[in-house]
Order: sequence, then C-alpha cells, then structure tokens
Amino acid sequence: MSEMAETSKQGIARHLPLIAVAAVAIIGAATLKDYLTFDTLRDNREALMAFRDQNYLGLVGIFAAIYILIVVFSLPGAAVASVTGGFLFGLVSGTALNVVSATIGASGIFLAARWGLGEMLTAKFEAAEGRVQMLKAALRQNEIEVLLLLRLVPAVPFFVANLLPALVGVRFVNFLWTTAAGIIPGAIVFTWIGVGVGEVFDRGEDPDLSLLWEPHVIGPILGLCVLAAMPIIVKSFRAKHKQEG
Repeated sequence: MSEMAETSKQGIARHLPLIAVAAVAIIGAATLKDYLTFDTLRDNREALMAFRDQNYLGLVGIFAAIYILIVVFSLPGAAVASVTGGFLFGLVSGTALNVVSATIGASGIFLAARWGLGEMLTAKFEAAEGRVQMLKAALRQNEIEVLLLLRLVPAVPFFVANLLPALVGVRFVNFLWTTAAGIIPGAIVFTWIGVGVGEVFDRGEDPDLSLLWEPHVIGPILGLCVLAAMPIIVKSFRAKHKQEG
C-alpha cells in the first residue's frame, strides 16, 4: 500500500507544473482581461516613458518578466505586450525583447507539459505500433519543418504551438530555436505597430492589429510557410516515387 501511495504522490507531483499553469491561466483570464489592454497603455504611457528615461534597464527587466508570465500562463494581453515593446523600446530593441521573452515563456509551457503529461504520452507513443508509430516516425523525420510551420502560420494559436510539440516528444533544443526563429516575422509586425502607437493614441484610436493580414505583410509570411513546407513535400514525393518504382 505504501508503494501505491508513493506512486500516487509522484504522479500528482509530476502534474503540478501543468496544473499550476492551467489554474493561473483560468484565474488570469477572469481577472486581468480588463487591465492588459490598450486602454491601460494609453492611460499610463507618459508614466512608462518617464520611468524608461530614468531606469531603462529596470524597465527592460520588468517588461520581459511580465511578457514571460503572460506567455507561460496564456494570459490575455500578448498582443498588447508586443505592441508595448515597440512603443517603449523601438523596432530593433523591441523586437528582440518580444522574441526573447516569448521564447522563454513558450519554453516554460513546453517544459511544464513535458514534465507532466508529456512523459506519460511520450511513453505511450514509444510503445505504440501501427499508424501511431508511423505518425511518430513522420514527425521525427520532419521535426524542424513542422515546428517552423506551427510558428509561421498565423492561424495556429500560440499556446497550441507550445503544448503540442511537448506532448509528441520533440527535442527541446529544436523547439527552442524554431520558436525563436519562427516568431520573428510576426514579432516585427506587432513591434512595428507599437512604434507608431503614440500617434494612434493622440488621434483617439486603438492600434489596428489587422495589419498582420494585409497582403503586403501576410504574403511574405506565407512565402516563408511554403519554404518551410518544401522539404516535407519533397520527401513525400521521393517516397511515393520509390514505392511506384
């Protein structure tokens, strides 16, 4: 009985990181949705700019910490945070901060899932046969390409692109660098919006996030998606050609 109780405790402990993420996400979604908004940024922009001028490095640290928490716990306000990065730090520094913070946050979700449900599901994938085994092999053959596509395709929710790789057992190092590289195009767009957000506020308007879907913006991103998918298409074509031959 003691062994069973110990096993049960270990199972619960293994799931604690993911449980904590889920609990904070639910609480945060209910309590912070009215605070992590463009109205909050508009009302506090002068104070933020004054603090930035007096303590630049301090604001960088605070901004990065808040952004990481938003991503780790899937809180509302990721778009607002990205725009704020451009508003406070400019296009280059803002993009770098947004990418680094989002990547660290995404890694937090990945590791929480890997240490929790990920271990159990990965073990099941390893023991599975038939189509599941074929799916696992296909994913491993195209791991980099699939991870990049998850980041580049705007329609894929960010938290899905964080959780799914952990649950199917992809390598963390591949997840890390493909996340950083794959989110750069979108980060540039949102940071760019933030650079001019002061003028938007002066006109009494909110930033237009639909810019991401403008043809001259979404076109190059979709082009990157095609480039990322090309190796998968080529491998599939070659495999089919060998079978026919």
